[in-house]
Amino acid sequence: MKSLTIISHTEHYKNSDGSIVGLGSTVTEINHLLEIFDMVIHVAMLHDSVPPPSALPYLSDKITFVALPAVGGTSINDKMAIVFKAPHILNTIRKAVEETDYFQFRAPTGIGVYVIPYLIFLSKKKGWFKYAGNWKQQNATMAYSFQRWLLKQQKRTVTINGMWNDQPKQCKTFENPCLTKDEIELGKQTIANKIFQFPLQFCFVGRLEAAKGLDLIIEAIQSLEPEELLKIGTIHLVGEGKRITEYKKKIKDINLPFEFHGFLSRIEVHDIYRKSHAIILPSASEGFPKVIAEAMNYGCVPIVSNVSSIGHYIKDNKNGFLIETLNAEGVVKVLRYFLNLHQTEYFNLVNLDNKELAKFSYAFYNQRIKDEILLSD
Repeated sequence: MKSLTIISHTEHYKNSDGSIVGLGSTVTEINHLLEIFDMVIHVAMLHDSVPPPSALPYLSDKITFVALPAVGGTSINDKMAIVFKAPHILNTIRKAVEETDYFQFRAPTGIGVYVIPYLIFLSKKKGWFKYAGNWKQQNATMAYSFQRWLLKQQKRTVTINGMWNDQPKQCKTFENPCLTKDEIELGKQTIANKIFQFPLQFCFVGRLEAAKGLDLIIEAIQSLEPEELLKIGTIHLVGEGKRITEYKKKIKDINLPFEFHGFLSRIEVHDIYRKSHAIILPSASEGFPKVIAEAMNYGCVPIVSNVSSIGHYIKDNKNGFLIETLNAEGVVKVLRYFLNLHQTEYFNLVNLDNKELAKFSYAFYNQRIKDEILLSD
């Protein structure tokens, strides 16, 4: 067994009792990494705020959290803080990396503009980079474009979303893990017992903002005919955002069938998937969101934008629907098609023998790390 230092911008928080919790999806992934590492250090950002319900604790004392200052943001002051705190951040990372056999750096992130060069040029430690964003993003920020360019030039393994003809040899297609064996079994049971009848349940899981497509969803639902709206029970919105008050007011004023849930625990989000028939995610830019695979596991058909690697896994009208034109009309077109599905057509979508879904299990991900990263050194 070996030891690993993970460096990321993952949000962590301190509970009132002093215990540390972090972003649920990342913490769960790291908990499972103890199947192949006997010790993990996670160097990540500690926020001075109340933890959301989606935050989770680490499940073993073999995982050590090392705090970085919470830097990053869109304002000039936010960006300058990334620079001014660079010496402290790099020193903290250096000490952690020296304690373990491997490192994993999760990009893209603001601190990546100097952490990636440090790891490439000044660290001899074995390790790899995980690029969780859109590998083919056309209009990425200068900082993100720089990080992607650096990763293409160096020789350590980079795990990326999607399968691209021109990806460098060190860039390996890796799916983001998000499902346990028990959840996959529960998903099979859920689909077997699912009922497709109107009105249907829909969901959206993510940040409540225009970039994730919420404005398009609202506009599209508003454009449906009254008889089409009768086929929709509730559209469950899971997540938070700076414009949530504005969204709530708008939806109340036009009386649309949305329900705001805010942040939910992992179990509660999976409960939303289990009762929903489709997840709508018309994002402008993504890598491959874990929520798509999680939703599909429970018979929740993805209605998603055809960006980045999403189309590599979602095949239109076979295991989901791709929104080819990313505007309200494009969303309306797919929604209308879905609302006119027959029960047999729906179950053909969710019962498709989708071996691709197994690639999103923690067990599959860990095995690939062992076979393709650790053993390749």
